[in-house]
Amino acid sequence: MEYRTVPRSGQKVSVIGLGMGSIHAADAREVEETVRLALDAGVNLFDFIPSEAAPFEGYARALKGQRDRALMQVHIGADYSSGKYGWTTDAALAISQFEERLRTLGTDYADFGFIHCIDEDADFDQVMNGGIWDYACRMKKEGVIRHLAFSTHDVGVARRFLATGAMDWGMFSLNPLYDYTDASDYGKGEADDRARLYREFEAAGVGISVMKAFAGGQLLDAAASPFGRALTKAQCIQYALDKPGVASVLPGVRGKQDLLDVLAYFDATAEERDYSVLGEFAPPAAEGSCVYCNHCQPCPRGIQIGLANKYYDLARLGDALAADHYRELEHHAGDCVQCGHCDTRCPFGVKQGARMREIAAYFGR
Repeated sequence: MEYRTVPRSGQKVSVIGLGMGSIHAADAREVEETVRLALDAGVNLFDFIPSEAAPFEGYARALKGQRDRALMQVHIGADYSSGKYGWTTDAALAISQFEERLRTLGTDYADFGFIHCIDEDADFDQVMNGGIWDYACRMKKEGVIRHLAFSTHDVGVARRFLATGAMDWGMFSLNPLYDYTDASDYGKGEADDRARLYREFEAAGVGISVMKAFAGGQLLDAAASPFGRALTKAQCIQYALDKPGVASVLPGVRGKQDLLDVLAYFDATAEERDYSVLGEFAPPAAEGSCVYCNHCQPCPRGIQIGLANKYYDLARLGDALAADHYRELEHHAGDCVQCGHCDTRCPFGVKQGARMREIAAYFGR
């Protein structure tokens, strides 16, 4: 397992977590075995928004005696009072369901307490002024919520949450389909604006846990994909992990086999993880934009081209630490000899030679 850091607390999170929206397809025993298998594999980040309440029993059994090994994402606004998943901005119902979920899972705290699934400005206003926000902030002070978090599919709403300055974590839908097409209601925003948002997460010190990394399976099926070509799970996971701000990707699983399929990412070669094929069908608007995929490597001068680009983009957004990170690189943009190697390899048409001159001038090195 590989781990990244929650920016504001320094806590380590596994780069692959567990999304369990489809786990209701398994019985309680399968749920328990799946969670235990994940923990034994080093997975420590768990989101739990199944379509039905039934899997809670198996989940609680798996956590018993080893709660400290799991970082739990628990949502304020997920409603299971009917036995199936529902969504609410009613403060009394949202709060009672959140507290019931903690009891059901056998814990008295949430590692990440989420303002749940806010995609509209009106709903954002409701949770911020209708009691949910005040409750979440109070629970953070009392330690019932360790990290304050939010989930959304909307770029504008994400920015409103970031603007509060209070968020530690955000769950966002991120994959090539949502970044480069308007083929889904879950992927709202233009490609450049979405890329800018990921950098804003990182600049704000707010980690991203990624949902819908496979676009509900669309990207894994050539017939369903708007690109007319299937990607692999390893390619989708790598694509998300390469984005600024991303700490963990949480694919949905239905049981142990799905979990093993996801964990196979760690056995995949660099070539098997390489998603540069996207350059063949990304829209013209994506041309010329570095996505930090590192397909241009290796640089004959040893420059980490993706990182140089990333720190440049972050510094221009006002990230005070980005310049320090850039200067700590062993080789800098000024070391570029304009050989053109990276230009010929970039699947997104970035003229990295010119970009290196621009970066060197900006940082004065």
